[in-house]
Amino acid sequence: MTAIAEVAPEVSVRAACGALDVARASFYRAQQPQADPAPRKPPQRALNPEERLEVLDVLHSERFVDKSPAETWATLLDEKTYLCSVRTMYRILDAHQEVRERRNQLRHPNYNKPQLLATAPNQVWSWDITKLLGPAKWTYFYLYVIMDIFSRYTVGWMVAQRESAALAKRLIDETCAKEAIEPDQLVIHADRGPSMTSKTVAHLMADLGITKSHSRPYTSTDNPFSESQFRTMKYRPEFPDKFGCVQDARAFGQVFFPWYNFEHRHSGIGYLTPAAVHHGLAESITEKRQHALQMAFAANPERFVRGMPAPPAPPTAVWINPPEKDGDTQEDLQ
Repeated sequence: MTAIAEVAPEVSVRAACGALDVARASFYRAQQPQADPAPRKPPQRALNPEERLEVLDVLHSERFVDKSPAETWATLLDEKTYLCSVRTMYRILDAHQEVRERRNQLRHPNYNKPQLLATAPNQVWSWDITKLLGPAKWTYFYLYVIMDIFSRYTVGWMVAQRESAALAKRLIDETCAKEAIEPDQLVIHADRGPSMTSKTVAHLMADLGITKSHSRPYTSTDNPFSESQFRTMKYRPEFPDKFGCVQDARAFGQVFFPWYNFEHRHSGIGYLTPAAVHHGLAESITEKRQHALQMAFAANPERFVRGMPAPPAPPTAVWINPPEKDGDTQEDLQ
């Protein structure tokens, strides 16, 4: 445009534009002063500044500061309180630079994987052992955890000073008795650690009529539910750098597992607590949530662009490695 402006007084604008293959309208438009765009008016259904500040204060509160917006939304909804949608909470946090990804995520290639399906509690359990750092270097305590993959409910746990097949056998035996497991009712999935593949545990499962299942070597995603629970535990604010003694580790478990079972709203089960799903309360809680959303919709229908909202549905089927459909990838099914 600058070249056209320089030669136009001598050869005319039309000739200069033709020589440089530039539309004259584009040249004249470029000569006009650029006006600042008019400020965009906020949508009528948007929260006002006072309401946005109220949401931010709730997210910053001691009760919710360590919870995700989705879990905060579900907790408040259980108390018949609706402030805004989960997406709006993220928008408010993003406006204050408080949304970021903290993890580097590793993607593994697809292989043939064990495939297990649970459509109700006490059909498929997952169990694993994780190390807890002790008071001195190279000292550990061992946390054994058994969880139901359908409800995410921790059905049994134990802290010991060593990893032992005999201890694992005792925990599995006592947990099956507590949950009244019948022969041929249950599948127990685990990785290929020495306790998991021991003959002691294998003989117990055979005696109880339990089907055993194992992950492939070095593939933690074959046992995702236990791995996810351990990550949740170790990212809790109260999780210590190390435990002073085995009693300290057990005391931590006595606080963490009741919280996980009865207070933690789990994203994988419609932001219900594992205890609610495990004990058959999911349907009644979802109905109460729907009623709260209906009242919120009736009060401010313009804020719900897609119409009447619905709470997240409780699970109907939970897979370990679901089968791929034609044209679908594994990621599409998760």
